[in-house]
Amino acid sequence: MPPPAARPRDNGNPLLEVVVAIVIPAVILMKFSGERYLGTLPALCVALAFPLGWGVFDLWRKRKVNFIAVLGVISTLLTGGIGVLRLDPQWLAVKEASIPGLIGLAVLISTRTRWPLIRMLVYNPKVLDVDKVHARLLARGNVDAFETRLRNGTLLLAGTFFFSSFMNYVLARWIVTSPAGTEAFNEELGRLTLLSYPAIALPSMAMTLGVLVYLVHGATQLTGLKFTEMLHHAGDEHPAK
Repeated sequence: MPPPAARPRDNGNPLLEVVVAIVIPAVILMKFSGERYLGTLPALCVALAFPLGWGVFDLWRKRKVNFIAVLGVISTLLTGGIGVLRLDPQWLAVKEASIPGLIGLAVLISTRTRWPLIRMLVYNPKVLDVDKVHARLLARGNVDAFETRLRNGTLLLAGTFFFSSFMNYVLARWIVTSPAGTEAFNEELGRLTLLSYPAIALPSMAMTLGVLVYLVHGATQLTGLKFTEMLHHAGDEHPAK
């Protein structure tokens, strides 16, 4: 039996996550908010219980605090608060923009430190064979060029979050215009939930993938190594007996 560290990482089921956190809440908000069904406030609470419960379950399942998951839980609670307190719908737009905006700001600030976020996410011993990569960079005199690419990658990553922030605000202001606490508000919130995935999440994921391609391409050029040669292989630390 392999030791715990050697067990495969549980990345969950992305399709299930989309269904539980996006599709089901949207359907409840759009179809069951009428008085003949759940009613406005109960429908809002039931719909938000799905992404909230999923976020808490994900934190419990992984047995560690995930910054993004925590922000997701906070975001869901804020949405519920706006609906329950019947605040002006503009606050929903502000909330939708603030979460990715704050993440982008944190990523941007990290460029002023010794450890840009990209370094923590990608250039670490769990992902790359750091010693091999650094030795190649040193031999070729490309250490500074690689550091510059890491900083540029961090700036580009921050840009993806700022894009998400801007689009979240525009989409929320465009779709959600009815007073909070009404059936129309719930229906519009459901449409916002559905549209935000293809309109914002997918483009943001594509942009993030582009940042990773930019970094990998630069690393292969600067080191002369293939990408597979740069990867950290856990099996190397535990040779077969």
